[in-house]
Amino acid sequence: MSSAAVPTGPSSQRAPRTILRPGDVITQPAWPTDRAIRSVHVIRIGGAGMSAVGRLALEAGLRVSGSDSQDGQFIAPLREAGARITLSFDAASLGDDVDVVVVSTAVRADNPEVIAAHERGIPVIHRAAALAGLLAGRDLVAVAGTHGKTSTTGMAVMALRGAGLDPAWALGAAVPDLGRNAGFCADPVLTGSGAGAPGGTEGSDASGATRTAKSGSTAPVVISTAPAVIEADESDGSFLAFAPRSLVVTNLEPDHLDFHGDEETLTAAFDTLTGQIVPGGQLVVCDDDPGARALGARAAQRGVAVTSYGTGAHCDWQVLSESSSAGGTQLELATPRGTLRTSLSVAGHHNVLNALGALAASAAAVPDAELSALATGLSVFTGASRRFDVAGTVGGVTVVDDYAHHPREVAATIAAARGIVEDQGRGGRVLVVFQPHLFSRTRDFAADFATALAAADRTWVLPVYAAREDPHPRIDARTITDHVTGEAVLPVAGPEQVAAAVRDAAAPGDLVLMLGAGDIVETTPSVLAALGDGAEER
Repeated sequence: MSSAAVPTGPSSQRAPRTILRPGDVITQPAWPTDRAIRSVHVIRIGGAGMSAVGRLALEAGLRVSGSDSQDGQFIAPLREAGARITLSFDAASLGDDVDVVVVSTAVRADNPEVIAAHERGIPVIHRAAALAGLLAGRDLVAVAGTHGKTSTTGMAVMALRGAGLDPAWALGAAVPDLGRNAGFCADPVLTGSGAGAPGGTEGSDASGATRTAKSGSTAPVVISTAPAVIEADESDGSFLAFAPRSLVVTNLEPDHLDFHGDEETLTAAFDTLTGQIVPGGQLVVCDDDPGARALGARAAQRGVAVTSYGTGAHCDWQVLSESSSAGGTQLELATPRGTLRTSLSVAGHHNVLNALGALAASAAAVPDAELSALATGLSVFTGASRRFDVAGTVGGVTVVDDYAHHPREVAATIAAARGIVEDQGRGGRVLVVFQPHLFSRTRDFAADFATALAAADRTWVLPVYAAREDPHPRIDARTITDHVTGEAVLPVAGPEQVAAAVRDAAAPGDLVLMLGAGDIVETTPSVLAALGDGAEER
């Protein structure tokens, strides 16, 4: 079964948008199958999602080159595995042997490497199309949703490993439990000058199936009886590159409207994706989320097999009880195969739902897998990078880094933190430093962000992190804080003011959340240092 698919049209009245179609940057929608592919060039290879393409290509036996504007955590491991990477964008970086160029949505038409590829007639495809091509031949477990994708994807991989399978995977963040953010199997075999040495690589996965990648093949397929688990990105409609066997949708609510334009167009993209589930496949939706529940109802009307999970008594997979602490969660679940008692190594109700979605999707993809084994594998998952990562505890104050950047994510993370400090019984408070991500998201959800942040005891809002957008002179931290009266949610001019503000406000027993998808993580060390100075003064 092929995992690649080109959208054929929406299943609702509104046409979906997708970055996959040819345009100013991209020249074709899918992995090239009309030519021998021996060498891949990845522009912005240092990003979490783009480095996953580079990693899979290396493990498939292809030569890999790439470029980025700066160094990062994913670049050194790729170089060690054999990738040739330059820290600049230059047409000269595009070697004579490059057969296909892979880009992200952030790569613009004036990039000199894109221009060179166009001039030389080298196909330029989106990263999702590359993932679909590299994973062709495997059943796909795809994880989609406005948020919760990365954790749920990592959980599904660990669940399948617990059942004795060795799935391929690709996701958009570092997950310590997996060792790397993408791979064909837990322990890859890389030979020669990286995996791209002539003749390819050969090894064996845990299922006993031989995997082979040969230079000169038209598609670098690594055959296995194990499935592949992927994080399917809705932000640019690129998840329409996939035709999953098991599709889990964690939630569906407005976001990324800078690309989709409106909620109806975003919803149409999800409807189209559910229409691409392969015959005999299954859609798994979180019934607690109105958008996902409605998506499932529409899909069921079209004859798609739908499984639900959540807290409602009517759910196929139901949370019967949960008890969370900083060390994890104890669960009792009602499943189609009976009652299951298990545990998680992560805390928070949002992670309970993520785990239930991963369990249901894994069971749907591999019906013969023992449920208890899937649960055992899932139980050891300790979280993705920057998903409630404890950065340190100084003077009785705990500082946590988290990637939350949507109002619902922010609210869920604050609620999890509140539960932890209340369980500690020390009278601790929840303090938040929040960095808004994207001017468009800040504008569209300012009131929702304000409501979410007001649930903390004290919040400081940093300037907006622009990411891929141009600066907007009328959108800043006050766009959010003006929705809140009083002193509980305040703007700060920059990272240099944050450390002192937290130091002066924090007391033993408090929990400080550093929230955002930008570079706020770089401010965390100064907050910890300031707390240390404050503790010495006390």
